Formats: sequence, C-alpha cells, structure tokens
Amino acid sequence: MKFNVFTMNTVSHVNQGIWRHPENKTVLHNELETWIELAQLAERGRFDAIFLADGAGLGGDFGGSWDIYPERGLMFPIGDPLMLVPAMVQATEHLGFIYTSAPIQHPPYSFARSAATLDHLSRGRIGWNIVTNASANAHRNVGLNGLIEHDKRYTIAEEYLEVVYKLWEGSWDDDAIVRDVANGVYANPSMVHKIDHVGEFFRCEGPLQVAPSPQRTPMLFQAGGSDVGRNFGVRHAEGIFVMSDTPADAARVVQDMRARASAVGRAPETLQFFQGLTFVVGSTMKEAEEKAAALDEYLDPVAAMAYRGGFMGIDFATVDPDTPLKELIKAADGIQGPLKLFIDKQPAGANPTVRDLSAFFGAKYRVVGTPESIADELDEWASAGIDGINMISIITPGTYRDFIDHVVPVLQDRGLIKREYAPGTLREKLFGGGPRLPEWHPAAQYRTTRKVVV
Repeated sequence: MKFNVFTMNTVSHVNQGIWRHPENKTVLHNELETWIELAQLAERGRFDAIFLADGAGLGGDFGGSWDIYPERGLMFPIGDPLMLVPAMVQATEHLGFIYTSAPIQHPPYSFARSAATLDHLSRGRIGWNIVTNASANAHRNVGLNGLIEHDKRYTIAEEYLEVVYKLWEGSWDDDAIVRDVANGVYANPSMVHKIDHVGEFFRCEGPLQVAPSPQRTPMLFQAGGSDVGRNFGVRHAEGIFVMSDTPADAARVVQDMRARASAVGRAPETLQFFQGLTFVVGSTMKEAEEKAAALDEYLDPVAAMAYRGGFMGIDFATVDPDTPLKELIKAADGIQGPLKLFIDKQPAGANPTVRDLSAFFGAKYRVVGTPESIADELDEWASAGIDGINMISIITPGTYRDFIDHVVPVLQDRGLIKREYAPGTLREKLFGGGPRLPEWHPAAQYRTTRKVVV
C-alpha cells in the first residue's frame, strides 16, 4: 500500500478542536521547522508523499455568522501550501508533495509555471490535487460575485485542464534545448510552440516559459464524490481520494469508479484509490482505547458540524432536523459527495433526514488498536480495492510518529509497505512505467510530434 501524510497549513484541519492539545504543533504551522520535521519523519517512515489540502476562503456561515472560524480556529487561518513545498523538497530525497489548487485560485498560465518549476526543483516529485472549490467566500476573494454553480465549476475545470495540458505537454519538444555553445543557440525556436488557446473561460497565448520538467504534467489527484465529480475524476485523475466509512463502502466506490473508467475507454486498473484514515496506536487495545478517549476530550463537536456544513454550503445550525436530505442535496452548491454517500448507504425506500446525519458526522475515519490489529484492518481496506491511505493527523507530528515507529515495521513484515523507495519521479514511484502521463490520458493529445523521451 501507499501512504501519504494528509494535512493542511492551518491550526485545525479535519479533527476540529484538537489544536488545543499541548503536544499538537499545528499551532506552529507558520514555523518552517514544523514542516521540515514532518517531511523528514514521513520519509523515515517510507511514506510516499505529503498531501497538502487547502482552502482559499471561509466555509459557509454557521448560525448566520462566520465568527466560528476565527473563534474556534476552524481551518482558519490557512497559509499557502505552495510556499511550504520548496523547503520540504530541500530537506528530503524521495518524498513526494501533492498540493491542492482550484481554477479560481490561479490563472492557468501562472499555475502551470509554478508547478513546472517545482517539478524541476524536486526532480519530479510533485503532484496536483485538482479541486473546484466550494467556498463562496473564496470566489468573492478573487473578484467573483459568489459561488459558481456546482456543475459549471467542473465545466470550467475541464477547460482549465485543457490549457495547462497544452502548456505542459505542447509548448516544448523534448529535444528543443540544444545548448549549442559554439553557435550560441540555447534552444531551437522551431521546437518551442505558442498554444494560442481561446476558449469560453480562458485565453492563453503561451508558450510556457519553463522548459519541460521531469514529469511535464504533475501526478494528478482528485476527490469529487458527485456524479459529475466522479466522471471528471475518471477522465483526468491517476489517484482518487475517497472517504468511505468501511471497506465495504470503499469497495462500492471503487467498483463504480472503475466502471465509469471503462465507459470512457480507460483501463480501470489505471486508477488508484486512497482512503482517508487516521490511527491511534497502543501496545494493547485497552491502551489504545484510553488514548483515543483522552484525545476525544479535545474535540469540538460544534466546530465539527460547522466544518461539515461549510463544505456543503449548508448552515446546519439553521436547518430543521427533520428536513429530508434529498431536498438538501438539490440546494447544495458546495461539496455534494458526503451527502450523496450517506443517502446511498440507506436501505431502499428510506428517506433520511438531517437528524440521521449525527452518527455519520461522528465518524472520524479513525482506527484504534495495536500495531497488529491496525495491520489487519489495513489488509481489509487493501482487499476492498484501496491502494493507499491519506493519513489524517490528530496530533502533529505525534500521530505520524506513533504509526511510523510501531505500525510500519509490522506492515513491512507483512509486505504492506515498502522497505526502500523505488527510483524515479513521484509518478514512477507510485505507478511504475515512465515519468510521463500515458497515452490514454487526455493530455497526450496536446503533445507535439516529436521524439518522446521516457
């Protein structure tokens, strides 16, 4: 299995309120040493990447106000994840870095240039988590009137990807750089191309000013749970991030996504699935359960409800608890996946309400146990079709240190995690093959006719 650190440059990410724990260094997220320590720890544990979430704006209001965000440290403040990557690259040799960015955050040319530069500096260890951003505040922060409608955000993302693919894959021939010192020619101009993109949402002349990086296009992740999100994912993503409650639930998601991949002419096995989980480790089950109970004392249930609703564009503090969820999902312009997942899990004919969500929102995607019992459960996830884990922090860096010191050796003995890194780029380490996107990928159509170096 593959393992990523899943975190955010903020005070409180998934487990709301836990920033108050005295051993949690997320309150030091603005200090570079915090990130260097985490990156080096992850590489020592043979993790594959640090997966950096992001939020370019506040979530939705809670109780008609946004006060809860600064008051409870609810994913606020948040620093730019992109700025963390160069320092962590310098402090590591093999670890990958997957960062989150949405089309509204950066013009496609600016994003393509930054990502290509990072891919050069890291020797090909960069990945991109493609999101469409469900925050109305984030949209207003960049001059838009408000949240773009859910499905239209994916339409915009499709064109955004077309532009960056053209820049990464079509601006330069592989052998354009000749470095002919005698004749004073650095690059052959006939092998560098403007892209001249004119579309519905974007215009970009090009060419990309950055020469081809080791991967050209960074490794691509996506996490959409709606129908349009899943269809987008199977067209573009190499890694799919899922948040299923059980291995059985994950198996259904994997089956659905692989069927969608087949329907668009893609080999289903070219998708890899990463489940979000966190772990509390003890030498005995009793010790692990006591540690989990002690951690629960720091959780903030009010902030947790605001966190979930903020992603969905729903103010749960103002919604009648008996409102059917099928009515809410029609009005949710935010992230629809969690609601859809819960509705789909109910028995045929059921009509779940907001009141029924309480237990679902209480699930922390947490595995509590001994190293051996955790390895047993991870084996179940692997059997369900999960290829890797995006490991959510409870305590940073303690959650990861406990796992690396005590669980990783057991997983290595069972063949569930590598002992040494494979050579090559992030794409080569995770998927094998060459550093470039394979020919089935939509980006391949934008490659110019040239010698392809793999």
